[in-house]
Amino acid sequence: MTTLIIMLFAVGYLLIVFEHPLKLDKTVSALVMGALCWAALSIGYSSGTLDIIDSHGQVFNMSAGHTEALEESFSNTLLHHLGKIAEILVFLIGAMTIVEIIDLHRGFEVLKGMVQTKSKVKLLWITGILGFILSSIIDNLTATIVLITLLRKLIKSPTERIWYASLIITATNAGGAWSPIGDVTTTMLWIGKKVTSGGLVEWMVLPSIACFVLPFAIASFLPVFKGEIEKTPEENIKLEKLLSSRLMLWLGLAAIVFVPIFKTLTHLPPYIGMMLSLGIVWMVSEYVHPEEDFTHDKRHLYSAHRALSRIEISSILFFLGILMAVAALETLSLNNVGTLQYMAEAIEKAIPNRDIVVMLLGYFLPSSIMYR
Repeated sequence: MTTLIIMLFAVGYLLIVFEHPLKLDKTVSALVMGALCWAALSIGYSSGTLDIIDSHGQVFNMSAGHTEALEESFSNTLLHHLGKIAEILVFLIGAMTIVEIIDLHRGFEVLKGMVQTKSKVKLLWITGILGFILSSIIDNLTATIVLITLLRKLIKSPTERIWYASLIITATNAGGAWSPIGDVTTTMLWIGKKVTSGGLVEWMVLPSIACFVLPFAIASFLPVFKGEIEKTPEENIKLEKLLSSRLMLWLGLAAIVFVPIFKTLTHLPPYIGMMLSLGIVWMVSEYVHPEEDFTHDKRHLYSAHRALSRIEISSILFFLGILMAVAALETLSLNNVGTLQYMAEAIEKAIPNRDIVVMLLGYFLPSSIMYR
């Protein structure tokens, strides 16, 4: 049964990796994988063929007797993992909703209005700096979409846009790496108390800046970024903005940045701070007037209810499935430790250098799952 659970995880992981060739949404694979791993774990535990380990490191086996207490131990372990995962998901839902509220009020048009240059190399650095800063506050994908949307209005040539877009992706990934709220991976580590916000900034901000600056410095000398933009955009950015754009942009970004501050002051989990931030942004959005001739009939166009309908629930369910599968491996006991810990110890014996192990995990895991 132990082999079956590991195989279920491995097959599910491969299905996620090959999402595009198989034309099977990764959310489907993650949900099925998570459910089947726990189903196999429950059957194996109930039959007495599997041991489980709880969050305190205590090992349980049904063959030991006291059936009711042991069944309760399994349920408590499952609820513990679900609770920790729910913290992450509630946090992500709150952050995604705030971003969507900003977008409904066209807040990102304010950032687009900051780009006023004809120089290609200046445009490269302006968009890169915006991407680096913006991705440290909101998620990398949203920051990338905002800036690439801007590029579509500024750069006529699709080939040139690809050059700019590739470097913007580099900047947004670098910017999200040093912030506890800038990337799903760092957010999960922060919520799971594996890192602190201060420690993350202290150890990661300089490498992140280097990962951003060096590629951009090299790119500045490439021929594609020489000269001026062919055509100055005729579109008037001011016409795209609403009366509420500036307010909702700065309020929304400040609300997200407030979450780590709230956690430091209250020592409460981050999702509590995100709930407070979302509530404040939602309340303001109910009373603000985006247009001069704003009427009650138009309120639904800018409401938080519409923002909620726009968030990517499939991404939330994907994380639910894959994190539940990982939790099943953590719960499955091998040699009186969790399967993941057992595998980590085995890898450490095979590759004594921990830095090499970290680099390998950092390359294969995000590239195969998080960014697909």
